[in-house]
Amino acid sequence: MFNILVLEDDRDLRELFCRTLSKNDYSPVGAENAAAALDILDREYIDLIISDVMMPGMNGFEFIREIRDAGMTIPVLIITAKGDISDKESGFSSGADDYMVKPIDINEMIFRVSALLRRARIASEKKLAFGGTVLEYGSWTVEDASGKQILPQKEFMLLYKLLSYPGQIFTRQQILDDIWGFEGETDSHTLDVHISRLRDRFRNNTDFRIVTIRGLGYRAVKNDE
Repeated sequence: MFNILVLEDDRDLRELFCRTLSKNDYSPVGAENAAAALDILDREYIDLIISDVMMPGMNGFEFIREIRDAGMTIPVLIITAKGDISDKESGFSSGADDYMVKPIDINEMIFRVSALLRRARIASEKKLAFGGTVLEYGSWTVEDASGKQILPQKEFMLLYKLLSYPGQIFTRQQILDDIWGFEGETDSHTLDVHISRLRDRFRNNTDFRIVTIRGLGYRAVKNDE
């Protein structure tokens, strides 16, 4: 079960977030201020942080900078009433991974938490072997019978996701949320272009192929299926 730290000074909102996370099989830990959150991080393993910005004492942006300066790479989702573009810029500059503006759709929060955790899992696994094809995360390299090539980051993450779950169908929106995250200008056409490039790059690959599921999305399958 994933442990999620909820940093929110509004008790009612903090409890709502925690209840919702619990109902979706996460293990939430609440903190009313940054000092309490830092204490929790010292004592417990946390997989993801949900953080407010406007709090007494250290604000959310300062808190995120603090943990990033300490070398923590935990995914952080900001949920705040500060919705100006300058606020969002400050949030991402501080090291946040995603940003939601209050009032929020609680179900969307769960979708974003799930996407951030999937992306963090991909990053932590570093290497994936699929038949004779080997993907190395971080260097964005793929090696198969035809040799080794370095992919653009998004193409690599897309291929890594599909090959991590062979046979599983991913909807277009699932892929966009997982790979592109907060980049709201991205649309289905961008995804189609990346799929087309991957198919072209690996047209001679004997281990896998990417299949379009009409009206749904994509999946990767073994070439002998």
